[in-house]
Amino acid sequence: MARLTLEDLEGLGEEAGDGGDEEEERERLFAHWEAVASTHRVTLPRDMAGPIVQMTRHGQAREPVPYVTLPRREECEEAAYEERRYPAGKWACVTKGEPLYEQSISMSFMKLMRYICKENSVGCHLGMTVPVLNEIHLTKEGTELEREVVTAYYIPGEFQQNPPVPMDPEIHITERAPLRVITRVFYGMTTEETILREIGLFWELLGSTDTVLRETYIVAAYENPSVPQRRNEIWFICRAE
Repeated sequence: MARLTLEDLEGLGEEAGDGGDEEEERERLFAHWEAVASTHRVTLPRDMAGPIVQMTRHGQAREPVPYVTLPRREECEEAAYEERRYPAGKWACVTKGEPLYEQSISMSFMKLMRYICKENSVGCHLGMTVPVLNEIHLTKEGTELEREVVTAYYIPGEFQQNPPVPMDPEIHITERAPLRVITRVFYGMTTEETILREIGLFWELLGSTDTVLRETYIVAAYENPSVPQRRNEIWFICRAE
């Protein structure tokens, strides 16, 4: 059930009739996501039915995380990648270290969904922001991912100054410093195998450089797991100047 964040919820919401039975809709949505979850070796708890329905109904509204695109360097191939600067901001973060990358991000985002939907100190739906970030680390050999993954949801602008407090103690509100990254889009599934491949391809494109970190990367998720060629990005993190 990797990343229940995005348009699959929206699409299912469009299928529901305006006067349809709410309980039937809830069961249909839950059954769909229970099947998706099983393909990623994750069990979908019954208490996720409410958040799934809420995310479906609010599926159209997605606030982009703010950033500035920096001027393209001469050696950059056109549209191959771009450099961005993200301002400081508050994020809701969950850390998981499950056996599979997909399990970690799925379990983390289920927690974040509950926070977004109602389990917060203001008791209301906060709104979805994109992308959802998954911070990963490579082993010393650089051939595998460390198990620990930090999944981060950007607090919407309306709540940035005073973020609602999570009810779940595993969710931490973190003030992240400004971040400069070099980003490259890729499409398809995000598994350990595909992420390592994309990191390798990006290094081939960039060539030898000491301006970015080599152990820590970010996978940015924009679309849902039911889209065969969904959009993702690999972020290389620039060293502090």
